[in-house]
Amino acid sequence: MNDKIKIKNRKAYFEYFILEKYAAGIVLTGTEIKSLREGKASLDESYCTFNDNELFVINMHITEYKFGTYNNHEPKRDRKLLLTHRELKKLAVKVKEKGFTIIPLLLFINDAGLAKLEIGIAKGKKLYDKRETLKTKDTKREMERNRF
Repeated sequence: MNDKIKIKNRKAYFEYFILEKYAAGIVLTGTEIKSLREGKASLDESYCTFNDNELFVINMHITEYKFGTYNNHEPKRDRKLLLTHRELKKLAVKVKEKGFTIIPLLLFINDAGLAKLEIGIAKGKKLYDKRETLKTKDTKREMERNRF
């Protein structure tokens, strides 16, 4: 296989505190996986929600495959996530608590060639938490710059 495909949700770590992470399989059509292998996907503005005890990722954008004629997929359709029953129950309990949500963090293709989505249980940051994150990032960058 060519380069490892890793599509990150950069805003996730800035907007949320990530408490737990899970690797979930994702149900894709043929043109979606081909487009994904070209790196044509975005996790911005996407989130996960439960529908009849199944977990779905909403608003994840996978660009239409350029050679997929009438078989092409809808770019922002809801996609089912594959987790164990125990993990789904644990996530459902956690999401029912106030302030918690499930967000996609990383979309990647594993060694077996399967598309996986790393999801995290997250709690939203307040404005002062975001400022603190920026401040620590700036000081870390400044220290790296002055090191040499």
